[in-house]
Amino acid sequence: MSKNREPVESLILYYLFKWSIVSPMLHLYFRGRIYGAENVPTSGPLVVVSNHASDFDPPILSNCMRRPVAFMAKEELFKVPILKQAIALYGAYPVKRESADRSAIRSALQYLENGWATGVFLQGTRTVDGRITDPKLGAALIAAKAKAPLLPVSLWGTHAIASKDSALPRAVPLTVRIGNLIAAPSSSERSELEALTQRCAQEINAMHDLGR
Repeated sequence: MSKNREPVESLILYYLFKWSIVSPMLHLYFRGRIYGAENVPTSGPLVVVSNHASDFDPPILSNCMRRPVAFMAKEELFKVPILKQAIALYGAYPVKRESADRSAIRSALQYLENGWATGVFLQGTRTVDGRITDPKLGAALIAAKAKAPLLPVSLWGTHAIASKDSALPRAVPLTVRIGNLIAAPSSSERSELEALTQRCAQEINAMHDLGR
């Protein structure tokens, strides 16, 4: 039987991190704007798909969802002591980059069964300007297997956070736009997954083009 709530220890860490660090930084330091928060379902399985341009993207995106979101994280991070335990409690699970990692898909499905939303960066890696140019099928496949809707989200401005001249994040303005729910694919046929993936990419890029 699937659960309808997250583990207590993950919730405690999630909310502590959110309200003490992420939310103040997003709203005060980055002068963040959030549009479409009402489009986020507060319960049930959900696959959040987004563009990706910064290491800050996962906490920023999760902060705007009004519910915990489990993200795939590169497996190298799980080899770092302490960090491994911290990100695991926060809902992250490892994925092998540049390969079809079935274990990561199984982990995503498990989180969905336990009531979490799961987050997938549609291109699988960061892009220089935040636009999606080569979307992958992983999010659509997870949605098909879990019968979960997809929620397209655009992160605008995060590509400018990091600076080679400073170890501190730049105080650039950020905008998060949350689109409308997209129904889960009816099958795992490649043609349907490709069409749905392209639709997600187009909607995210269209929101991204709106800018600030």
